[in-house]
Amino acid sequence: MESLKEIRSRFVPLPVENIDTDQIIPARFLKATTRDGFGKNLFRDWRYMNNDEQQPIQSFILNQQHHGGEILVAGKNFGCGSSREHAAWALKDYGFKAVVSSFFADIFKNNALNNGVLPVKVSDAFLAGIFSLDADDQLHIDVAAQTITQVSTGAQEIFDINPYKKTCLLNGYDDIDYLISIRPAIEQFEASRI
Repeated sequence: MESLKEIRSRFVPLPVENIDTDQIIPARFLKATTRDGFGKNLFRDWRYMNNDEQQPIQSFILNQQHHGGEILVAGKNFGCGSSREHAAWALKDYGFKAVVSSFFADIFKNNALNNGVLPVKVSDAFLAGIFSLDADDQLHIDVAAQTITQVSTGAQEIFDINPYKKTCLLNGYDDIDYLISIRPAIEQFEASRI
């Protein structure tokens, strides 16, 4: 994984509540054996008429060129439904580094963190403030400080993150990389037990 220390980017507003993993990546696209290529099917049924890439639904936010960035901002209860890890793969492959919402389903939250996508939980009021910003406004997320800031207004909140997952994100570690990073401590512990 690549390290994720901070993100300063425009954002894609998706003010819809209860977005489940089947809406994020429909089940019919789960046949691949690698993580590549899932981004093209992110929100597939919301992006295209009759599942036809030649007929984009212009009203859907991902089909509007004036919206873009590395941060998806979604309504409350993002990632509910089935536990498919493919939802995190699709978001990452599309280019999102973070998802901001006022509530995340636990399994989705863990899948996102395991795949280098940062779920940032904010208050309902802060989320509403983001949705009121212009398309050119930016958000700044500082992983080390655990803060998210609306750049144009200066409004800021602190978000929680599991300390272990924070270490992994900051260093670009998956679980195996983390164990390798603490190998000297493991060897020292083993030596002391002999």
